[in-house]
Amino acid sequence: MAKERFERTKPHVNIGTIGHVDHGKTTLTAAITSVLS
Repeated sequence: MAKERFERTKPHVNIGTIGHVDHGKTTLTAAITSVLS
């Protein structure tokens, strides 16, 4: 059985966040993810 080739049409981005608890890191990452997806 032949494998289908996955076509990646969007760029791959790694985002690293550093900061204190409750300073919005998760909210920021979620917003960026929703815009880029």
